[in-house]
Amino acid sequence: MVGHFQEFEDEYLEMMYEFHESDEGGVVRTGDLASGLGVSPASATEMVQRLAARGYLEYIPYKGARLTEQGLVHGQKMKRRHRLATVLLKLLPYDGNPHDTACRLEHAIDDDMEVALSHLVNAETRDPSGRLIPKPTSDIAERLSSMGQTCSLDVLAEGDSGRLTILLVPATELTVMNQQGFEIGAFVRKENSSFVLENGIAIQLSDDVMKSIFVKIEPKTV
Repeated sequence: MVGHFQEFEDEYLEMMYEFHESDEGGVVRTGDLASGLGVSPASATEMVQRLAARGYLEYIPYKGARLTEQGLVHGQKMKRRHRLATVLLKLLPYDGNPHDTACRLEHAIDDDMEVALSHLVNAETRDPSGRLIPKPTSDIAERLSSMGQTCSLDVLAEGDSGRLTILLVPATELTVMNQQGFEIGAFVRKENSSFVLENGIAIQLSDDVMKSIFVKIEPKTV
């Protein structure tokens, strides 16, 4: 029960963060919050007061509530994890409801998994519904800053190179790629719209496959 209740709190703070995205620092009416979450106004009021008592919200009677700094950090983290989950589902051959599934997945994503999923996006990446991915909180940003820049092959610039870090492709295709040396850790350079391995093999990939393969970019030597 404690785990489920924590998920309820996460959902409220995530929804508060969504309101914050459109009206930074604004007061959210309890009725609007209840409507967004599909709960009764009484339930929303009770949870808002509970979260205010824990320091996540500033509750203003008869007006609504706004996120405190503590609540903003938590809401941002949960919304980021939700949208990272939708990006992952978009890269997979997944036919279910990505929003509903991401709502469940976000509660299972810990810091280590968030760091791993962060390699699927950059500052300009949008989720499947067209919304930007919230920036990482300071603790995650610090970990990512020491790991170098990652990007998908479809945005790797001509002449740039990197080490393969993620290959989200079907097992049959992956087996063929591995046999050619196209595997995690391999060095690859983009040349003439192809991807050339250290062994000299050049591979051309479809747009969809390029979006599902990621590299850690190697710094250019002067």
